[in-house]
Amino acid sequence: MKIKIRLKELLEERGISQRQLSLRMNMRPATISHLCSDSVDRVYIRTLEQICDALDITVDQLIVSVNEKEDIADK
Repeated sequence: MKIKIRLKELLEERGISQRQLSLRMNMRPATISHLCSDSVDRVYIRTLEQICDALDITVDQLIVSVNEKEDIADK
């Protein structure tokens, strides 16, 4: 099973830029940019909590499981 962080999608839905989120969270813009990419292989739980707090969402809205076969077909 593969896990995906939906941060980029959530920011687009809410009309929030990565820079705006980084300012809200007092986090480096490069960190937010990395979390919005498809190449995330690890992230601190505390960072996920901070994102959820900043966007007023739950962790299950932020993280989804992805069927690897579907993921390959999408590329």
